[in-house]
Amino acid sequence: MHPIVVIGAGVSGLTSAVCLAEEGWPVRVWTATLPSQTTSVVAGAVWRPRALEPVDKTLAWGQESLREFRELVHDPTSGVRMAPALSVYDPADDLPESRGDELVPDLRPADPAELPSGFRAGAHATLPMIDMLQYLDYLTRRLAAAGCDIEIHPARSLAEAAEVAPVVVNCAGLGARELASDKTIRPAFGQHVVLANPGLTQLFVELTSRREWTCYFPHPNRVVCGGISIPGRWDTGPIPEVSERILRDCYRVEPRLTQAAVIETITGLRPDRPVVRVERENIGSARCIHNYGHGGDGVTLSWGCAREVVRLVSADR
Repeated sequence: MHPIVVIGAGVSGLTSAVCLAEEGWPVRVWTATLPSQTTSVVAGAVWRPRALEPVDKTLAWGQESLREFRELVHDPTSGVRMAPALSVYDPADDLPESRGDELVPDLRPADPAELPSGFRAGAHATLPMIDMLQYLDYLTRRLAAAGCDIEIHPARSLAEAAEVAPVVVNCAGLGARELASDKTIRPAFGQHVVLANPGLTQLFVELTSRREWTCYFPHPNRVVCGGISIPGRWDTGPIPEVSERILRDCYRVEPRLTQAAVIETITGLRPDRPVVRVERENIGSARCIHNYGHGGDGVTLSWGCAREVVRLVSADR
């Protein structure tokens, strides 16, 4: 088998590299930063499908990821667990999440008495929740076990990688704006406040078309609280007023959080794009498989997109 260079060590790059390496392909991962310094580590994170373009494909990729996460629950080192979830929403809001409801495990309506004050409707479910600090370490170890190391090597161009390997997998996220000359991808600034966990087990998320929402994701030792999305903001500096609003809203929904110590504020730039891009492109005599533009759904789509990458790479074997 010929060598492959995967560009990027966030969740999409690592998962693609793992799938390829475990299929026997000789893989090298080039990255500008270690996995623990990528945008992926800022994620909450929970598997929750949405109808992103291309809808049929993204829902199928999400379903494929769900199967994988359900298996990873059985490995205590993965950082993945099935968690009880309460989602709230306005029934009048046309949400992309609703197109994926048929994929959500154990989805059932919430009784109005179970909803926090101010919310009109909600649903219970049991969803894969991923502790990204632990999970990225898990993927790194799994990649090493398959014989692949991560190289700190910022790619200057796709052509540079194509000189090293006849197949390049572009998982550069927001970096694809320059690498692939794709101006349709743009940053969507996100910010979370991390608290010590006072004993919470159920995650909470407000589903909305607005740019601000309330959510919290309780992991064993911390609770990741959010959220916000500011399109076009490149500055990764935290916004104090956003942290104040996040804490105020999360305290209102879950009063036990008021007694929890604030650990840190974390920020990142989601790689937002009108259409998730997983497709092949020729670069001279080499092939490039693009896998980027997942926005805030990189974790949800990660395994499905990675398996699609393997299918595209293997098509011309």
